[in-house]
Amino acid sequence: MATTLMTFVRRNVGPGLAAGALAGILVACGGGNGNGGGSSPSAPEQSGKPGTTQVDVKLVDFKMELSQKTLKAGAYTFVVKNDGQHNHAMEIKGSGTEQKTRPLAPGESANLTVSLKDGKYQVYCPVDGHKDLGMKTELTVGGTASTGSGTNTTDGNGY
Repeated sequence: MATTLMTFVRRNVGPGLAAGALAGILVACGGGNGNGGGSSPSAPEQSGKPGTTQVDVKLVDFKMELSQKTLKAGAYTFVVKNDGQHNHAMEIKGSGTEQKTRPLAPGESANLTVSLKDGKYQVYCPVDGHKDLGMKTELTVGGTASTGSGTNTTDGNGY
């Protein structure tokens, strides 16, 4: 009986323990994401255009979410996605700049690349009075850029 139990342990339990130990070591090392762990904050993503930084914008009925709301002066590509049930667009206005995307049907996306100078910018949906329904926020350019992972959301109360 003792020989049978030892054979069972060697054949079945031993390899399972070895696999579990290996999995534990891999998890402790942070997998293979290339940054030596998974907890360090990351810089803003670089967009496909050289020298521009990506800012993600999510449009919903009737809110606007930006991945960053404080930036340094420079070139940015706003990656705008309509996750709402109505047509939406994004317009950015301020410091001598006024640019917008085309109207986006639900599920559509568009990129808007713009060079921003120091100042305050209004970011809003220019479609059919959506701005007045709360689809607006403010963007600050200058000083220290925020690279946080939090999402800034308008709550229908404006800037």
